[in-house]
Order: sequence, then structure tokens, then C-alpha cells
Amino acid sequence: MLRKIVFIQVLMISFIFSFDKMQYVKACESNDVSACYTLAKHLTTGKNAENQDSMEEGKGYMRRACVYGEKRACDYLGVNYLKEKSYGAARPYLVDSCSRGIKVACESVGTIYRDGHDVKQSDVKAREFYDRACTLKSADACHNVAIMYRGGFGVEKSKVLEKKYYNKGCKLGLKVSCEQYKILDNVEKGIETGFLEKIKNWFQ
Repeated sequence: MLRKIVFIQVLMISFIFSFDKMQYVKACESNDVSACYTLAKHLTTGKNAENQDSMEEGKGYMRRACVYGEKRACDYLGVNYLKEKSYGAARPYLVDSCSRGIKVACESVGTIYRDGHDVKQSDVKAREFYDRACTLKSADACHNVAIMYRGGFGVEKSKVLEKKYYNKGCKLGLKVSCEQYKILDNVEKGIETGFLEKIKNWFQ
């Protein structure tokens, strides 16, 4: 008897979920943005994310939600395409996300331009997006900008700006930026570091 009750409950729950999904499908097809996004999230997260058919269906609703103006759906598409290494498809979504202050999107676009992933390689554009990400407190992006000023990639070489961006990365907690900042700072103060420091110590 107990098994029968449990079986009936499972059937009822399955029916409710199925009914809910159809309700969201109908609402989405009637241009309900919220319904499209909710349905897409349901199909692309949790256990459903393990099912390829569910994922593909969910991505379809995610694209529809994005077209209807749901920016969270657009953000998802950018990250998803990037994860799949579909850089050309990811870039416009990531650029839009960056314009709305999402630092990981800015950093990702910077890397796409720096490495020329499905786009003409451009150090100038790479620095532009890394700089935005740095402003949004991405330590890695600040470090990347410092490296660009050190090597003159898309910019004029500048020890002053190199040091400035290492300092920003350091303040955001990136150890390697702190180390590079200290080296430049010591050089300015006439303090030998690294190999020169070791040689000096040999004769003391």
C-alpha cells in the first residue's frame, strides 16, 4: 500500500513539473521574457545540465530571452560560447556584458583580442578591455596592462605606467604584481634586487 502511495506521489510530481514546463513554454512563445529565461535556466542547470537534449533546448530559450531583452540570458550565452571556444559567437555578448560592468566579460574580450581568437589580433583593443576590467577590480587584468606597458604592446613603453598597473594588481591581491612593483620601486631607489643583489652579497 505504501509503495502504491509513493508511486502515485511521484506521478503527481512528474505531472506537475511537466505541466509547469508547458505553461512556461506557452508563456515564452507569447513573448513573456521572464518565462523564457526561467524555462531556460531550468533546462540548463542542475540534473538537466547533464542531458544534452535538455541543454540544447535550454540554450534555444536562452537565445530567445536574450532577443527579448533579458540581459542575464545574454550574459549566459557569452560565457557559454566562450566555454565552448566559439569565440566569434561569444564576443558580441561579452562586449555587451562588459559595457554593463561585468569584469570577467571585459577581461575575456581582452584575451580574445590579445590572442586573436576568431578576430584580427589587436593589442590596442586588448589593452582597452583589460583596462576596463582593471577599473572593475580585476587584478589579472591590471597585471596584463602592466605587461603591455613593459613590452610596448599596442602602447608606448612606460615604466611609470607599468609600475602604476602593477601597484593596482598588487592592491587587488595579486602576489606577482606585488613582486614586480617592488622590483621597479627598488630600481628607482637604487636598491639592487635579484641577481645583482646576490653578486653584491658575495663580496660583503
